[in-house]
Amino acid sequence: MPGTLFVVSTPIGNLEDITLRAIRVLSEVDLIACEDTRHTRKLLNHYDIKTRTISYHEHNERERTRELIGSLQTGMNIALVSDAGTPGISDPGYTLINQAVRSDLQVVSVPGPTALISALVVSGLPADEFLFVGFLPPRAQARRRKLQELAQISATLVFYEAPHRIQSTLKDMSEILGNRQAALGRELTKLHEELLRGTLSELASQFNSGSQPRGELVVIVDQNVIASKEPKSTGDLGALVAALESEGLDPRSALKQAAKKLGIKRSDAYREMMELRRKKG
Repeated sequence: MPGTLFVVSTPIGNLEDITLRAIRVLSEVDLIACEDTRHTRKLLNHYDIKTRTISYHEHNERERTRELIGSLQTGMNIALVSDAGTPGISDPGYTLINQAVRSDLQVVSVPGPTALISALVVSGLPADEFLFVGFLPPRAQARRRKLQELAQISATLVFYEAPHRIQSTLKDMSEILGNRQAALGRELTKLHEELLRGTLSELASQFNSGSQPRGELVVIVDQNVIASKEPKSTGDLGALVAALESEGLDPRSALKQAAKKLGIKRSDAYREMMELRRKKG
């Protein structure tokens, strides 16, 4: 029988943020593939886990993937972990997971922390519809070009960024996306955890002194406020909702899709529909 690849989420800072299932799986598998074995060993030692480890990172993932797939095919159970959070989310892991799926091997998620969700849910910004972008290109021209592609997307935007680029990135965001409300998370779940809130330009100004924050950062940018403030016709909204309902959608789903097509927030669409129905009696 072939083995199973377990994709295990590990703490992003606080070592208590690990599930009982993750501790059990890490204890029971035959091998743990780690982004950095020295980093993971601190976590394993904390929970007295003796499982053998092997490195799996961006510089050896092609060669190591072949080796690990072979081990899985011979019956070994393997856990895949990154230094922090969930493997594959801006971390090594995709190549191995993809090859395991293509090889008809069982891949099981052991869910847990991920920095983007941790920051998003406490940002105070809409979390009902969001786009995770990950890291923007490091070079200014490519970064600005990517932001221009994202400018008209109505969803909340979530980015990761390195400390030495955060000021220039926030300035580019303010210029290209507009001076939207935003939040910036740093040292999440750690002793000096901080979540800064304000406009993009206000956040950028906090790094003018030249001091760099520690660790990778999560930047949450509000939805496209320009699109949401454009006047929309309640008649258009009502007609679109009616058309979608005639296609078989329930009223709630029809309203959600209509709001998305018109580029307005669902809450605004709901109020417009209530007003339209009030006028119709």
